[in-house]
Amino acid sequence: MTPLKILFVLTSHAQLGNTDHTTGFWLEEFTTPYYAFLDGGAEITLASPKGGQPPVDPRSQEEPAQTDSTRRYQDDPDLQARLGNTHKLAELNSADFDAVFFPGGHGPLWDLAEDPHSIALIETFHHSGKPVAAVCHGPAVFKHPKGADGDALVKGKNVTGFSNSEEAAVELTGIVPFLVEDMLQQQGAHYQKGEDWQSHVVVDGLLVTGQNPASSAATARALLDLLNQS
Repeated sequence: MTPLKILFVLTSHAQLGNTDHTTGFWLEEFTTPYYAFLDGGAEITLASPKGGQPPVDPRSQEEPAQTDSTRRYQDDPDLQARLGNTHKLAELNSADFDAVFFPGGHGPLWDLAEDPHSIALIETFHHSGKPVAAVCHGPAVFKHPKGADGDALVKGKNVTGFSNSEEAAVELTGIVPFLVEDMLQQQGAHYQKGEDWQSHVVVDGLLVTGQNPASSAATARALLDLLNQS
């Protein structure tokens, strides 16, 4: 049986707005799905807009944010080396993969939401009948992609992503370039949310979205279920 080929797209953006703080991708939202796919026998490719080492949100490396998967990563020199040498997104071909996964962290709000290669990749995946999954701030990538009819890709779709109330809780509402919940609704999506900080995943056709960090494992499982059905 041919193994599934899954592409992870990580942010290259490290600056948290006009503050003196740094951001990036949220470590657990990468490591938990990564190991779920790896343990399931998938072949995984890592990419980012700039290639090389994508920035890790420093808050996701603090002890309260640690999980079994992040501790596994700390003891995994192979993954650390792979993460330090991600492919440039522009150099990859969507035809080589079965699905794409976008971890969150605040970084994607600035680069992946606007990156033309990310936008084109999502459109090509969707038009080719391949799933697109994103968790937490990852659904920021749905800001610009269009469906085959020219409307927003998420128009009329059931989706989730980091909620306005969760953004307010981390006190970044006035710093981020846009709120994921508001943007999805502005694109005509049917935004759904669960309890703040609790796992909540929505699957609509080829789109798999998770609300927050607690949703990363369930988002990965939902993507695997979708792939195994096809």
